[in-house]
Amino acid sequence: MASLRCNRQQTAVYEKTRLANGARVITETIPSVRSIAVGIWVHTGSRDEEPSVAGISHLIEHMVFKGTARRRTHQIARRLESVGGFLNAFTSKEHTCYYARALDSHLARAIDTVCDLVLDPVFPPKELVKEKAVILEEMKMYEDSPEDVIFEHFESIVYPDHAFGRPVIGFQDTVSALSRDDLLGYMDQRYTPNRMVLAVAGNVRHNDAVRLAERSFHAPGRIPRNGERHAVGGYQPGESVQSRPIQQAHLIVGRRGIDVHSPWRTPMTVLNTILGGGMSSRLNQNIREKYGYCYNIYSFVNMYSDTGDTGVYIGTDASHTDHGRKLIMREFDRLVQKPVSARTLTQAKNQVKGQLMLGLESMSNRMMRIAQQELLFGRYITLDEVLDDLDSVTVEDIQSTAQFLYDAGEYSSVVLLPQT
Repeated sequence: MASLRCNRQQTAVYEKTRLANGARVITETIPSVRSIAVGIWVHTGSRDEEPSVAGISHLIEHMVFKGTARRRTHQIARRLESVGGFLNAFTSKEHTCYYARALDSHLARAIDTVCDLVLDPVFPPKELVKEKAVILEEMKMYEDSPEDVIFEHFESIVYPDHAFGRPVIGFQDTVSALSRDDLLGYMDQRYTPNRMVLAVAGNVRHNDAVRLAERSFHAPGRIPRNGERHAVGGYQPGESVQSRPIQQAHLIVGRRGIDVHSPWRTPMTVLNTILGGGMSSRLNQNIREKYGYCYNIYSFVNMYSDTGDTGVYIGTDASHTDHGRKLIMREFDRLVQKPVSARTLTQAKNQVKGQLMLGLESMSNRMMRIAQQELLFGRYITLDEVLDDLDSVTVEDIQSTAQFLYDAGEYSSVVLLPQT
């Protein structure tokens, strides 16, 4: 079977400038489109929080939309929507991102708006009370989602006594206790220019983005700090079985994995595709199609700057959990004991390449890709590099990675069962 051939001609142009205040401006110019995606990425997330303020990064992400020194809530909402664009944000374990999408003719408006959110929020006290109530409702929403709940339990086992093991959203008691001064103090410490990246992808000229950033990207009083992160401690496999008023059982079999800088990173991506990445994967074909045990089963890999985790999730009838676990472990063992065929490897590589190339048609995805590369690697990784790395993965690499990771004694098991 022939490998997928991708047109590697680099039509996109990447450029990077560091401003005088330490902030970085990166752009990927794609002249063939008429839109832009703009994001300010802050090198801080839930992993940087002390236990007493768990959820503060996420609360700040909500609160910046409640008013700035120049604009009120409704003005912020209309700023991009009135010209056909949109504005949003998200918080992850390691980063917080505020982003906008718009036509290329509204680049100045998009940059000005995201900079205003991040640099000049006022956190109105009345709005803080309301938004904390909104987040408590968001917590209830997640509590009503067994798949979200089981991943929280899994992370608490894989990352014991570390912020990685806590939910990004925080807890009811910690979020309820946060004050306006807490939010302002956290931003002063963590939202410093040297920890920020302004990323733009689309029909943009780099010099225009730099000029607009220099005009809007001020951070008075925020002294640049490096802010060391707490190292992740050791890992011991564990088990958790809980019951809830649900109809279906949910199971995760997983363990501590690899970080994003690991030499196993690319082979692990291909291996994960073979194991549980889609309808043609081994898990799907052998557990869903052969046994009819589930509607939803997949493998996952999370890679962070200095750690990671990997495993398999399945939702199934409670009577199938034990056999389902055995079948999952059997698939691990197959990959350890027997090399995959050259055909299987080629198909998996093609699947990864296809997903990558399709994703690059989205300007939002391109913006997020270059920003994450800057924050995690400090440089731009070309498409050629990624494709060459994928092409270099061998059958032996796949088996070695499986032997490195798929040790049954290292796996934790988390189960949510329906109440009887």
